[in-house]
Amino acid sequence: FYFTLKDKDASIRCVMFKGFAQYVKFNVQDGLQVVLRGKVSLYEKDGQYQFYAQEMHEYGKGDIALQFEQIKEKLQKEGLFDSDSKRQIPKFPKRIAVITSDTGAAVRDIINILSRRWNLTEILLCPVAVQGENAVPDMLTALDCVYNRGDCDTIIIGRGGGSIEDLWAFNSEQLARKIYESPIPVISAVGHETDFT
Repeated sequence: FYFTLKDKDASIRCVMFKGFAQYVKFNVQDGLQVVLRGKVSLYEKDGQYQFYAQEMHEYGKGDIALQFEQIKEKLQKEGLFDSDSKRQIPKFPKRIAVITSDTGAAVRDIINILSRRWNLTEILLCPVAVQGENAVPDMLTALDCVYNRGDCDTIIIGRGGGSIEDLWAFNSEQLARKIYESPIPVISAVGHETDFT
């Protein structure tokens, strides 16, 4: 990206090279308010200072992105994402607990796909809020209930797509730790292919 960063009083020419630009997760366009991280250097050819951007966040979303990275790094260091901690998903599950909203499109998709691929499995629907202040407590309670039942061999927890704010409950450190404690395999089915939680 070659662009000019400006406010009402000043401006500076900027560049963000491909190696950094590939990590920008939103559509960059004129007039957008952004927060940049990088360095200032002299562009000798023109004798002007230029800002070399290494990170770009939409204004107001930088804090949430930073919080996400901090949680992810902390849990990664503790080994919560190690592949040897993952439980084997049964090839032919007998009972699958589905933890999601009972009114969203995601539950219909999950039931439809399960009925096509392995219609001998029983589905235990655990309705929860998937966004908002009740989402994390609801999901933690549902996981505890499924763990205590002891009769499910797989859990699917998820929701359909949405904004980063809509999906934020699935970035909860408490939720990640509760899933890590699971005695049975948990499949995360959050958002679409481009969404990452």
